[in-house]
Order: sequence, then C-alpha cells, then structure tokens
Amino acid sequence: MEYRKMENLGISTSLLGFGCMRFPTTAEGKIDEARAQKMLDDALAAGVNYIDTAYPYHNGESEPFVGRALRKHPRDSFYLATKLPAWLVNSVEDAERIFNEQLSRLQTDHIDFYLLHAMNKGRYDDMVRLGIVAWGEKKKAEGKIKHIGFSFHDSADVLEDILSKHPEAEFVQLQINYADWDSDGVQSRKCYEVARKYGKSVIIMEPVKGGAL
Repeated sequence: MEYRKMENLGISTSLLGFGCMRFPTTAEGKIDEARAQKMLDDALAAGVNYIDTAYPYHNGESEPFVGRALRKHPRDSFYLATKLPAWLVNSVEDAERIFNEQLSRLQTDHIDFYLLHAMNKGRYDDMVRLGIVAWGEKKKAEGKIKHIGFSFHDSADVLEDILSKHPEAEFVQLQINYADWDSDGVQSRKCYEVARKYGKSVIIMEPVKGGAL
C-alpha cells in the first residue's frame, strides 16, 4: 500500500481510503454485514488506514455498522472520518447533539477527520453565521476532533472565497475523476488548484464517479 503525507497536517494516510457509502446490501436493502465486515478487515490488513463514513449513509446505518466493525482493530491503526449533516443543523445545540450521537454510533471518543458535509457558498455561510465553524474549533481544542475540514460541491470561485476567508479549514474533500476533471459543472481541476493554492490537503471522493466509470 502506498502512503502520502498531508504536509500541512504532518501525518501520512494510505493513498487509497475506504468509503462507507456503498456497502453491499441484502435483498431487504440493509447492509450485508458479513460481507462488509470482510471488506473492511481485508482493507485494513492490506494497509488502508483512512475510513470515511457520514451520518446519512445507508439511511443512517453506516456509522453504527462501522463502529461495530472497527471494534476488533486497534484505534490507533486507522484514521476515522465522518461528516456533520449541515442541512440538519440550525444551531450549535443541533451540532453538539449530532456529534455526540456520532461518537456513540462509532464507539470512539474522537474523530480524526471531521467534515462539514456538502458545503457550497450558501451552506458554508450558514455554518459561520450559526457558530458551527467556531464550535468545530472548540471541539478540536478539546481533542474530540483532530482535524477539521469540509466536503465541497460548488464552483472553484466559491471555494476560493471560502478558503480566503476561513483559513481554519485544514483539508477539503473534492469530487475528482477523469470525467469531471475539466467539466464546467464539477470543475475538479480548478477546485484542486484552488485548494493547493491555499495549502490545503485534498481528499478525493467519487474517483470512479460512483461506479459509473
């Protein structure tokens, strides 16, 4: 397994991470836990050390399953990433409640990479206005969040505006793949260039466009 160093964070992660949005499912649409457990175990055994989930994945069942599945593995053998569902957050109290629920679901006392989920201009402005960005910084100071950033779905100009105003974001998760590299909609290349301009680590999502490539 190859690893890459996130220069601004001073840590190394596997070049390939494990996304927990599309586990195999049963005929009833539930996570096929036996198959999914084996997939996670095999990935960790092969050296993958970045596990990415989110509050809404698999209708809210991804985080609880990941928490159970990772219990057999030493907590310091992987980096755990999950996301705050910004569309459900209207106050700091909402963020606090959801975050504590996530810690319980994931059976951990801290999140290594915590993301504001699916940011765009309007949504990031809302997170600032509601005090959620400042709340995240407080959680980081307490050690409950190790690194804080956001996943992004908007134009490169919007990303530049966010990063120029909010240097506290340590990393950005971007949709990057061959089909979207120079697309007018996703603007993968332009967004990547903006993130690097501001010295942010980049985590790639949708590298095969949800299986379409």
